[in-house]
Amino acid sequence: MTDFDEFTARYNRYRSALSQASETNKATVLDALAAAGITTVTVPFDGEGDSGQLGDLCAQAQDTTVEIPAIEITIHEVAWNTDAIATTDATLHEALEALCYSYLGHEHDGWENNDGAYGEFVFDVVNRTVTLDFYARFVDSTNFTYQF
Repeated sequence: MTDFDEFTARYNRYRSALSQASETNKATVLDALAAAGITTVTVPFDGEGDSGQLGDLCAQAQDTTVEIPAIEITIHEVAWNTDAIATTDATLHEALEALCYSYLGHEHDGWENNDGAYGEFVFDVVNRTVTLDFYARFVDSTNFTYQF
């Protein structure tokens, strides 16, 4: 096996473990939100120039904006370049952020680089879905050459 083949295999195992951890974390987070009576959480993000961050999380119970409860839950993590899934305790707010960063890294690794990207996550607790609305930024260039 070449170094590239070994790296590729290790990276694929890492991504598989990360997907597995994210799926478990999604269920745990949605269960905690449902128990708190929260129906929707919106999480904006923005990044460029090698820096990116999540915006303020907005939780709603039906049409009323509410606070995310300061409860701790157990979530799963995967350290870079491994396939070992570990558990850790985090607040619900931290778990939401970790899940968003995990989804961004999995679906659009490098979202914060160069011109970056922006968008938002919507956690629909009732339907048990997480939607990522992602807008990639890029510089476009068009050249016209004429010879007369």
